[in-house]
Amino acid sequence: MQGTNHDDLRRHNLSIILRLVHRSGAASRAQLTRLTGLNRSTIGALVAELSERGLVEERTPDPTKLAGRPSPIVAASDRVVAIAVNPEIDAITVGVVALSGVVHRRIRFATPTSPTAAEAVHIAAGIVAELSSELTEYSIIGIGVAVPGLVQASDGLVRNAPHLGWVDEPLSDLLAAATGLPVVAANDASLGVTAERYFGAGAGMTDLIYLNGGSSGIGGGLVVGGVAAGGRAGYAGEFGHTRVSGSSHTDSAGIAGTLEAEVSRDALLAVLGLPSSETDADALQSALLTSDHPAVRAEVNRQLDFLAVALAGAVNVLNPQLIVLGGFLAALHAVDPDRLDRAVAALTLDAAFADVSIRPAILGSNLLMIGAAELVFEALLLDPQSDRGNTAAILPLTL
Repeated sequence: MQGTNHDDLRRHNLSIILRLVHRSGAASRAQLTRLTGLNRSTIGALVAELSERGLVEERTPDPTKLAGRPSPIVAASDRVVAIAVNPEIDAITVGVVALSGVVHRRIRFATPTSPTAAEAVHIAAGIVAELSSELTEYSIIGIGVAVPGLVQASDGLVRNAPHLGWVDEPLSDLLAAATGLPVVAANDASLGVTAERYFGAGAGMTDLIYLNGGSSGIGGGLVVGGVAAGGRAGYAGEFGHTRVSGSSHTDSAGIAGTLEAEVSRDALLAVLGLPSSETDADALQSALLTSDHPAVRAEVNRQLDFLAVALAGAVNVLNPQLIVLGGFLAALHAVDPDRLDRAVAALTLDAAFADVSIRPAILGSNLLMIGAAELVFEALLLDPQSDRGNTAAILPLTL
């Protein structure tokens, strides 16, 4: 471990400890000593500083399950939280996510029409204001926004969210001005792969692909060689615009024959006769699994076969260990996982597909909340000694 001076080295070590208990769960001081290679007294001093800052808490282990002198358990705080926001074409969802990974609250505010950026900011700020009375004992360090569109990594500018009709919207700046909190934004699917990589199906994986299907279309995220691949400006992973057929059907960007044009939540809801505003991913999956109508199964098979074309291309190009499917794509997979596996295998190199697993996202409805919160927590994990790391100095939210 290197640092330009003692302060840099200490900051680096604090970051290591906080990142470990945040992403891997609570650990004893003895475990932290083994994992980091630091000595016991150094671990004790680092944990004490993190505890004083309110970032971790120490718990007494169960003495009946341990031999010898029990080592205190260090856990990330439940009371240091980020606000997560996910605007969609039919709702704004706001969550409260703790540094410990606990999702304290999730509120879905249905909208009769696709909201403008200004309307989304107004609704989200209003929900945060309502939550503030419940958060008086919590330290809120910022807001993370999962946007179904292209988001400029440098400043959170939404360059294009076609389903929402947003072009060059300064969403982060608008929401920060409305709430008084720091705001960061990124593409929703790229945040989904972050959440599944650290807390879900992709834990421990170095090469994985995540595809999310929502009311605003299909997006994706990539981890290549253990590194999140966002592209030069943060736009990587737009699998929805991959061409999968010769059809003239167009997607939200006006491109014909794409995955997003052929595979859609709306088509599934239509064949099931379900309303969009009242059907989340879990309800859609349940409806698909219980339906025995031939038209429903035919539509599922059609969409699975087109999904396989996009996944096969990704396997041949990227050679992943794992493909994770979220949203309505997980529902499609649940109906007939074997069909999807066979269809992908038929279009890929044998060696490339031999070790690939296709699995549903396991974080469920909390996935984008956790991903958006992780966007906020990253600055804290990098530097626990920053202003955000001094939770005693962060006032409860008041609007």
